[in-house]
Amino acid sequence: MTTVKLSGFSDLERELEKLTKAAGKGVLRRSLKKAAEPMAAMANAAAPKGATGDYAQSFIYATKLNKRQSGKYRKMFRNDRAAVEGFVGTNDPAGIQQEFGNANHGPQPALRPAWDQDRQAMLERLSQALWSELEKSIARANRKAAKG
Repeated sequence: MTTVKLSGFSDLERELEKLTKAAGKGVLRRSLKKAAEPMAAMANAAAPKGATGDYAQSFIYATKLNKRQSGKYRKMFRNDRAAVEGFVGTNDPAGIQQEFGNANHGPQPALRPAWDQDRQAMLERLSQALWSELEKSIARANRKAAKG
């Protein structure tokens, strides 16, 4: 089990209220992408190469899940109406087998080691990206309001 402590969200929410809902979601989407893509790259670097085909380059950041994944996700988080979500993972059918192993071979994890190694840095990147994107968007909104 992993425990993560986050702070500063009341300040962030107060600043996001200065923007339209669409602009605020854009800030969150861009920030999450900047923070999560390096973790996907780390998972690709850690993935086993060879007989698994393209698995070693299959980890990506995305905002949508495939049909099978979204069905399972909806069942887990049916009532959660999060404003912005992003996912790091793979659509490779061998992904679960490689990550967790099966009766024929042991686990060869790539994503979990990337998370373990990068989680603090990813949260720091997210914090920096959120405030940077927020400042840019507020400045953009102020310039737009000044024009008319």
